[in-house]
Amino acid sequence: MIFQDDGLVTAETAAEVLAPPKKYEYTLDDFLGTEPYDELFRYTGAPFVLQMQTAKMAQNAAEVGFKGFKTTLKIYLETQKSESRKNMIPNQTEFDGPYAELDCGEWHATDFGIYRDNAYGNREYASSHAIMPVERLVNIDTSEVKLRLAYKRPGKDKKWQTTIVGKDMVSTSRTIVQLATQGISVTSSTATALVDFLNDIENRNYDVIPESKSIGRLGYIPGEGFSPYVDGLVFDGDASFKNLYGCVKSKGLIGNWLDTAMECRKMSVTARIMLAASFASPILSIVGSLPFFVHLWGVDSGTGKTVALMLAASVWGDPALGSYVQTFNATQVGQERTAAFLNHLPFCIDELQLTKDSRGKSNFDVYQLAQGVGRARGRRNGGIDSAPTWSCCFLTTGESPIVSGSAGAGAVNRVIDIECTAGSAVITDGQRIANSLKQNYGFAGQTFVDKIYSSDEWLDTIRDLYQDFYKDLCQGDSTEKQAMAAAVILTADTVATQLFFQDGMELTVKDIRDFLASKEAVSAGHRAYDWLCDWVAANVNHFNTDMGAAQGETYGVLEGDMAYIIRGVFDRVVQEAGFSNSATLSYLRNNRLIEVRPGKGKGYTKTKRIGGTTPQCVWLRLDGAADLDEEDMLPL
Repeated sequence: MIFQDDGLVTAETAAEVLAPPKKYEYTLDDFLGTEPYDELFRYTGAPFVLQMQTAKMAQNAAEVGFKGFKTTLKIYLETQKSESRKNMIPNQTEFDGPYAELDCGEWHATDFGIYRDNAYGNREYASSHAIMPVERLVNIDTSEVKLRLAYKRPGKDKKWQTTIVGKDMVSTSRTIVQLATQGISVTSSTATALVDFLNDIENRNYDVIPESKSIGRLGYIPGEGFSPYVDGLVFDGDASFKNLYGCVKSKGLIGNWLDTAMECRKMSVTARIMLAASFASPILSIVGSLPFFVHLWGVDSGTGKTVALMLAASVWGDPALGSYVQTFNATQVGQERTAAFLNHLPFCIDELQLTKDSRGKSNFDVYQLAQGVGRARGRRNGGIDSAPTWSCCFLTTGESPIVSGSAGAGAVNRVIDIECTAGSAVITDGQRIANSLKQNYGFAGQTFVDKIYSSDEWLDTIRDLYQDFYKDLCQGDSTEKQAMAAAVILTADTVATQLFFQDGMELTVKDIRDFLASKEAVSAGHRAYDWLCDWVAANVNHFNTDMGAAQGETYGVLEGDMAYIIRGVFDRVVQEAGFSNSATLSYLRNNRLIEVRPGKGKGYTKTKRIGGTTPQCVWLRLDGAADLDEEDMLPL
């Protein structure tokens, strides 16, 4: 066997190399020079022989009293190798494929593996296949740096694949092993070497590896444009949103989409509202309005609720269920993350009934999404993640209203509830319309945001339109939040009609006012009072009356237009109905719907004789508010 090529062991020394290791007789002064180390350096091309000769030299060093021999030898060998590489062509990757060759320093990188030789000639493997960083991504929102890794298993039919990973993942051996789930060859024993290789090759080729801007969400990016419509922008977000990100695209012909959309606009005001609400989503942040829901509901099948939702989704991308249109079959965390990902684009959710429990009660909370801010969550390694935020519209469908009768005023305020019946379908011939939308979509959204963000004049026009509509709507019986939501919808419809439809069918304040909740309907206290009156009527047999004693459990006494309800019973039934006891009593008292003892601060009850006892009772007026003397009521 002849060792050559590296200039370390040559053909002339082959016979000597193969001879049995000799005993060295260097002096202490020799070890303070370079002669013993020069001798061993000759064998670095033959690891086994080097090991044997090193053992003999270490024995010689010990005999003459020289300490630190192995450390000195290691430093010497590393220095010699470094010097031998000077003025040489850099060692480069030798991967077969489309990617540029990169300087890989001490590493040998081929399609069949990546390794390096240590100072003693031992081979250390980082990977059994090709892998390299091919792009560096800098997130616009967070400035976080990620790497796009390209990798390929050896074999004739194996193709290059890519994955995007955070720098934190490829910087420690503990986290880089997660790449094994994507088919990358990495184990706990090779993790450290792979970390070294990837960081070495990035540092050596920092200016060679291309750098791109990236984003992990959709929506407007200050100073850049509207994602995903920014040229050269790369998606580096959660892999679970990759499909949803890919759904925001165009397909088919814009003329075909316009024909279908204009046909739907003629079918019903509801269809026009849903389409306008989709355009309204990116306007929320411009005018400073709050997120809101437009919810279509009805027990009748075939009213076109889902097709109307698909129409709204087709403004931005693929309207097929499971693509842009999501379902309610998701956790609260999942819905928050999806809303934050969509950011300024509408969140389209179908089938509210998927949230119902075994008793048929929906567990969906409007407040969860209507606030525009998610829950702050802790990190495993300490601290908390920044709370997710969004500013978008939520377009939903279901068989029942999205808020219950006992919901808080804030929840009712954020929802425009529209009932759909068989007699007034939202969209007819739904199958044909749906098939057309699945083939033609995604054009209008990009054109719309390009136009509204094209100049300050356009932004000012939108704000002025919004303020005009808002003032008109506030003159009616609607609350401010309902007026805000409706004003955004009307503004978006006006702009979209001008840009696309030009059919003279802009929504008006009159068109949308009938769908807005009145101030009384929004008030939780008013709804609680109505419910209490109904409850008394349904449970007359549990009250003592002039006709006789109560049957079964006694709830109180009925006399004329007054219901005297035992306080414990009142608290229990109000709470079971989903209302707040204290908030309900406060509303009833402030609106003179109950009688209370004068001069008793915040008291809500008076005693009433029932049988042989005088319990504290809520004196409820069943005929509405009454004009009482000041001495009969507490100051408001």
